[in-house]
Amino acid sequence: MNSSFQAQVILPGAAAGQLLVLSEALSFWGGVDPRSGDIIDERHPQRGRNVAGRILALPKGRGSSSASSILLEACRRGTAPAAILTRELDGILALGAVVARELYAVRLPMFTLNATHYRQLRDGRWLRIRDDGWIVMSDGCGPAVTKG
Repeated sequence: MNSSFQAQVILPGAAAGQLLVLSEALSFWGGVDPRSGDIIDERHPQRGRNVAGRILALPKGRGSSSASSILLEACRRGTAPAAILTRELDGILALGAVVARELYAVRLPMFTLNATHYRQLRDGRWLRIRDDGWIVMSDGCGPAVTKG
């Protein structure tokens, strides 16, 4: 079964991949290993999960302004998420993604969702996100059909 909804575009870009939904905020600084994409924050419930190539959904970022540099390094190494969805705009993560576009020509799309749509996200589901923010979530493990 597919569901679709539209997100607010923060940094445009199309992406597709398996969804990783975090239950709590995460700081990339001290929370993600940019060499592997692993979540390394010992206090985070999803410690040990990997963000590389996944559509990462997190309620919001947490903490240090240095998180943008860790996200930038993950983009350089190819261990960054395929896209980031947040419930609240996170300027620190957006900064890392903007600099990655400028320095490395790596596009890391970012979007925000309202609370209703954010609650619909399910870990492990397949998402396809269009450049305009339309998101299609499917039960399957392959590409979903895009709306429109």
